[in-house]
Amino acid sequence: MSIATRPDPRPPVPHLADSHDLIRVHGARENNLKDVSIEIPKRRLTVFTGVSGSGKSSLVFNTIAAESQRLINETYSAFVQGFMPTLARPEVDVLDGLTTVITVDQQRMGADPRSTVGTATDANAMLRILFSRLGQPHIGPPSAYAFNVPSVRASGAITVERGAKKTVKATFNRTGGMCPRCEGRGAVSDIDLTQLYDDSKSLNEGALTIPGYTAGGWNHRLYSESGLVDPDKPISKYTKKERHDFLYHEATRMKIAGINMTYEGLIPRIQKSILSKDTEAMQPHIRAFVERAVTFATCPECEGTRLGEGARSSKIGQVSIADACAMEIRDLAEWIRTVEEPSVAPLLAALRQTLDSFVEIGLGYLSLDRPSGTLSGGEAQRVKMIRHLGSSLTDVTYVFDEPTSGLHPHDIQRMNSLLLRLRDKGNTVLVVEHKPEVIAIADHVVDLGPGAGTAGGTVCFEGTVEGLRSGGTITGRHLDDRAALKETVRTPTGTLRIRGATAHNLRDVDVDIPLGVLCVVTGVAGSGKSSLVHGSIPAGEGVVSVDQSAIRGSRRSNPATYTGLLDPIRKAFAKANGVKPALFSANSEGACPACNGAGVIYTDLAMMAGVATTCEDCEGKRFDASVLDHLLGGRDISEVLAMSVAEAEEFFGAGEARTPAAHRVLTRLADVGLGYLRLGQPLTTLSGGERQRLKLATHMAEKGGVYVLDEPTSGLHLADVEQLLGLLDRLVDSGKSVIVVEHHQAVMAHADWIIDLGPGAGHDGGRVVFEGTPADLVATRATLTGEHLAAYVAG
Repeated sequence: MSIATRPDPRPPVPHLADSHDLIRVHGARENNLKDVSIEIPKRRLTVFTGVSGSGKSSLVFNTIAAESQRLINETYSAFVQGFMPTLARPEVDVLDGLTTVITVDQQRMGADPRSTVGTATDANAMLRILFSRLGQPHIGPPSAYAFNVPSVRASGAITVERGAKKTVKATFNRTGGMCPRCEGRGAVSDIDLTQLYDDSKSLNEGALTIPGYTAGGWNHRLYSESGLVDPDKPISKYTKKERHDFLYHEATRMKIAGINMTYEGLIPRIQKSILSKDTEAMQPHIRAFVERAVTFATCPECEGTRLGEGARSSKIGQVSIADACAMEIRDLAEWIRTVEEPSVAPLLAALRQTLDSFVEIGLGYLSLDRPSGTLSGGEAQRVKMIRHLGSSLTDVTYVFDEPTSGLHPHDIQRMNSLLLRLRDKGNTVLVVEHKPEVIAIADHVVDLGPGAGTAGGTVCFEGTVEGLRSGGTITGRHLDDRAALKETVRTPTGTLRIRGATAHNLRDVDVDIPLGVLCVVTGVAGSGKSSLVHGSIPAGEGVVSVDQSAIRGSRRSNPATYTGLLDPIRKAFAKANGVKPALFSANSEGACPACNGAGVIYTDLAMMAGVATTCEDCEGKRFDASVLDHLLGGRDISEVLAMSVAEAEEFFGAGEARTPAAHRVLTRLADVGLGYLRLGQPLTTLSGGERQRLKLATHMAEKGGVYVLDEPTSGLHLADVEQLLGLLDRLVDSGKSVIVVEHHQAVMAHADWIIDLGPGAGHDGGRVVFEGTPADLVATRATLTGEHLAAYVAG
């Protein structure tokens, strides 16, 4: 062999660019993190675990994802950045090796009434193009099939420029698909005027009974000082013109109270400001007003399809776009396969891929016309995933927040394969998760803890799943925990009879829910569990419903204000010091004047990220210095708010500071496993699991005989599930009936009675496939739930 052709025995020198294969975090101190330093491998699946409140979200979302987003935002021009939220730099010394982060969280999707599953993905847009090409009769471009686009007709001189040519048109038409009657909402509203005002009173006597229209406020002054109506005349005595101006006047600019304002009648104003919003997203008092004052009915013109007559008349075969959007997605995918037209072959292929992604991810039971505001957090997260499955991007960091939330054990396997598929495309996948089935597929595990709140915030373990099992951490010890079936179950004290339930996909369901026991309602996602429980057991007299809806609160809200705990504490301080209770509120008279009781001063730096600095006057304590001179049991109010629930329970339980009303609330907070939470910790820093347990603690004070809980294990660590089961037992033993919608096998095994819905999702579900004890379900293995529960208790 000649020298020229001899192979080089030395291995090739690795390229410098290939050495950046780690995300390095050094000195992370966000929220409760204690100077955390870790290295996360890129292009691998890393699962972050640990008890609820241990700092997982603080590290993954508030540090890694937040800094990546901030750095991306800085690449835009100053002009564009002015329209973006300003993000502060996380509390961390060094972040190295970051890639673009795509966050797929559990935030509910936009609650706009015109937002649907189809509009939230690309499916609707592709369907509209398909119908504009193949629909018969042909009615126009894709916009003619869009329920968000109104038809417009204009006349007059309209100049249309095309290159150097200018043409003047006398008329202009745009064909939209919006139903003119309901404006694309699918429902029309009728307003009960008696709920808007008391017509025996005048405006100045407080006739208006709408939230936010109290006497003296701007909404009230708009009418009382407009000059169009007499504010001292009872509404029942208005002339025909005054009544029209008060209720239906079109929007007009005019000077009111010396300010240029837009005046319009009460009805159109309420329709724009309140009725155009989704009721699910409203504050409770506004939602109560809407439910009182407004009756919503399916639009008689479009029959709830949201589309105008033209869009409904155009069909491919026998199917209109309204029919297509109303089909379950798996049925729609089958129908699309029957459409064969070479001219739109690429479009059909893309649409098939999108619809197949829905089916693959376990959402085949949804329809494209389903309002996105009605999706659960888990469903919303999986719909967001659809956008990324077909993405051409690689070397991206995907961050997931408990992607198995709301998933039956049968569906978790599908989710696992999707996470692995994203990883295998060359992406870094970071998952915050508690389920052992997901932890098992991780390439790398980071376990935070050892406890929650101030007892957490450190890395207890980093390595492989096998290493975690033998590592001795709380997660490692509980990873192979299996709850045993009960040897004896409780005897029901009565039954709640449900007859002929037909909400959503339920098929005329008759079922008796036993009372006085722990009853678990289960079944695959989309089988009809929530429809049965929430649709047939109305929250009201004697029924306490704790659902998954978010706690609404600002950064000023904290566990003490949310639970009502602050009221007895303020009164106890006031009584001990002979002053008024308002002094001990950071949102009232006792607030530090420099920061207005926020504890920090927010500085807006225009084009740069805003900065939050601790207030120098009160040193973050939020109160005026004079307030801190008043003590109770040797502590001032800021020291009490800095206490954990466990410390405060002891403090208010005995001695000089003994306050039974406060102690009762603190005991409930400790019962749901929130003993580590600080009383003054902002609600915005709580994890999803912590928020739900905070709601549960608050509702436990209500005098209800039946408790309805929607997936209370959401966001709970394996070790915390045990404590939750103890709490549910205590509720039942105190004479309550507890009905739980749940997928967690430990809760199923612990139940006295199981109602299993299915056998599948959507139109394949909606039936009761099993009623009985967990032991009977395991013995028969007749359903998917039975198979998984049998494997769980045997494991």
